[in-house]
Amino acid sequence: MPLSLHGQTALWQRSGVTLLFALSLSPPSFCLSLSPSLCLTLSLPLLVFCSEGNECINANAKYCGECIQAGAKCGWCRHPDFLKQGEAVSSRCDELQSLLIRGCSLADIENPRGGQRVLLDRPVTNRLKGADKLRLENITQIQPQKLAITLRAGEPQSFNLKFKRAEDYPIDMYYLMDLSYSMKDDLENVKNLGTSLMQEMTKITSDFRIGFGSFVEKTVMPYISTTPAKLLNPCTGGLNCTSPFSYKNVLKLTSDGKRFNTLVGKQQISGNLDSPEGGFDAIMQVAVCGDQIGWRTDVTRLLVFSTDAGFHFAGDGKLGGIVLPNDGKCHLENNMYTMSHYYDYPSIAHLVQKLSDNNIQTIFAVTEEFQPVYKELKNLIPKSAVGTLSANSSNVINLIIDAYNSLSSEVILENSKLPEGLTIAYTSLCKNGIVSEGENGRKCSNISIGDEVMFTIDVTATGCPKMGKPETIKIKPLGFNEEVEITLNFICECDCSSGGIADSDNCTLGNGTLECGACKCNPGRVGRNCECSSNEVATEDMDRTCRRDNSTDLCSNNGECVCGACECKKRDNADERYSGPFCECDNFNCDRSNSLLCGGNGLCICRECICKPNWKGSACDCSLDHSTCMASNKQICNGRGTCECGACKCTDPKFQGLTCETCPTCPGVCIEHKDCVQCRTFGTGEKAERCQEDCSEFSLVKVKDRGELPQPNDAAYPVMHCKERDANDCWFYYTYAVNNNTKEVHVVDKLECPTGPDIIPIVLGVVVGIVLIGLALLLIWKLLMVIHDRREFAKFEKEKLNAKWDTQENPIYKSPINKFQNPNYGRKAPVL
Repeated sequence: MPLSLHGQTALWQRSGVTLLFALSLSPPSFCLSLSPSLCLTLSLPLLVFCSEGNECINANAKYCGECIQAGAKCGWCRHPDFLKQGEAVSSRCDELQSLLIRGCSLADIENPRGGQRVLLDRPVTNRLKGADKLRLENITQIQPQKLAITLRAGEPQSFNLKFKRAEDYPIDMYYLMDLSYSMKDDLENVKNLGTSLMQEMTKITSDFRIGFGSFVEKTVMPYISTTPAKLLNPCTGGLNCTSPFSYKNVLKLTSDGKRFNTLVGKQQISGNLDSPEGGFDAIMQVAVCGDQIGWRTDVTRLLVFSTDAGFHFAGDGKLGGIVLPNDGKCHLENNMYTMSHYYDYPSIAHLVQKLSDNNIQTIFAVTEEFQPVYKELKNLIPKSAVGTLSANSSNVINLIIDAYNSLSSEVILENSKLPEGLTIAYTSLCKNGIVSEGENGRKCSNISIGDEVMFTIDVTATGCPKMGKPETIKIKPLGFNEEVEITLNFICECDCSSGGIADSDNCTLGNGTLECGACKCNPGRVGRNCECSSNEVATEDMDRTCRRDNSTDLCSNNGECVCGACECKKRDNADERYSGPFCECDNFNCDRSNSLLCGGNGLCICRECICKPNWKGSACDCSLDHSTCMASNKQICNGRGTCECGACKCTDPKFQGLTCETCPTCPGVCIEHKDCVQCRTFGTGEKAERCQEDCSEFSLVKVKDRGELPQPNDAAYPVMHCKERDANDCWFYYTYAVNNNTKEVHVVDKLECPTGPDIIPIVLGVVVGIVLIGLALLLIWKLLMVIHDRREFAKFEKEKLNAKWDTQENPIYKSPINKFQNPNYGRKAPVL
């Protein structure tokens, strides 16, 4: 909203912040209103602001109902004499502070507010035991249960929702098992699951029921073999298997664990052809066939899905010629799913919807091989868990207990479908006062039995429903049947709308109803005071003639369309006015220079500055007078630049200054200033005696080392680096520059003088070097000798091993003794 002047005050509003000026104070002050109850008063010179308006004015509301729907800060002044001559009807709609400043009393301002009422608020309780054991209605885990909320557009309504995890809450668990051939070993362990699981679950709840179902695959090719023999017995190797089926409800939910064991013990394995199974068909039937499965109402519903394979989903049915989408309805006859050949597999989204609608929490008990697949599926299905099933399902009881504890210790809120224009925001205050951001504030974890958590829920309407009728939404924790029912009513009209004066004299010739201070014209009449006939010109045509270039804004939001013509708003400052056929022009929104409109050198006409002679620019801040650019040689900018807006812009980068006459980097600058720099820094040089008289034309800054000298890339002006030598052959370094016509010299305050060589370190270095080299040569010689000796010794050892003799016998020695034996020695002489 532009600045409005009212006596000794002025008002400026934008983006919900209000500036209220007190013009009679010295110095002037203003109040910064951040909220209806907070006002910050500051003092400063009087400023004038203009803005594009606030949401209330931009709404261009002609009636009170339109105004209050524009925003929560908007109010409507219903006093008939509130508007001044020439003001649009929409000016009745404004922020509350503005209406008060403009003279509307608080009693005449329509500003309805929303509210809420609690209709049912039973406190959260634990389940009663003993005689009341089966009275499920005694369990309350969520509070409140019913609310009625009245909403105004843009104004949020907040309420708290409490959740308490009840003790001894009843549980219904349905065990859905894959009975394909690969699960043969698993079935043996599941046969005794009923009584064992009953014993474990009694530690959690006194009311536990269990059921059993099984699935294999769709009974069509290519999922199973349809040959007559395979339909009777799909297994090979002489094994006796049952005929393939899609889904079978074996046992309705019961508290008889022995009956579970008996019926499951009679089950037989079946078989199919492909690896993925038809488990999604089975899950869908378990979810939607509540009567056949036996789901109770106020219980925790668990579905344990046990398999060692993947799954088919929507679209896979085309392989078997099945194209009809799953209808999500129950098709059990004699506990058998009969439409597997007719309907495709359900999609994941379809399953999520049905599981959520029926408050079923899913536990996927799968083998380690398919863990990654089902973990991804878990991320898509709220309130689900995944457990690793052993090869023969021997750990299934521990898996179920762990998964249940994980699911029951987590609460996630969900809401039903929201009406158009309604938003809900959640903030959770979990255990130990921890604020959780999980699921956008809808989730709390690690909740134990008896723990209470709190959720703050903000409901906001951005507008009114088309019919303005009440709506109902529901909020509940996932996996639970309890919910909060919220009835929503919408504030679409003001209270004064019901008390309008028909055929009022305020409306021309009684052609309208005076409603909330404004005329609501009878059919056939239009205009601010119903002064025009729509038979002459259609309302749409009238509005069209008030829109510039097919814009959506009537009269550029600066006036009101009256009978096809724009009537521009009047401003409190008589010197400021809107103009033009569409109120598109004004004389106060031009560019400014030095806080002056058009720099004080022109006139603002239709938001554009018309400059006086010798001035140009969008704010008339560019002078065409070249006298300020004249150099001492009577040339404009010394012939080395151009005069722009009364100032020289040097074209030669070496020159600078007001008239481009200074050249800080030209040759000779260093020599020219050498003596002055030397005498002012070190007190030496030719000008040492008259330094103060001859060397005061520049400012001198001393630095410690050359790294602190200004660099060309750091400075916004040219810098000349200098290196000079004094009479003692010592070097000194400095820079010369001109900054805003001020000569600056930065100099290193230490001389760099040549020094002679240091003899002692050189001698010591030579001696140490010779010693080290000698030691190195000795070490190298010693190393070579050791290597040589080791090689010789190794050679000796090798020859020793190859020797054919030892120290006891010479191989070439021959004994000099020969032994002979008479062959007849020792024989008896023959008997003659």
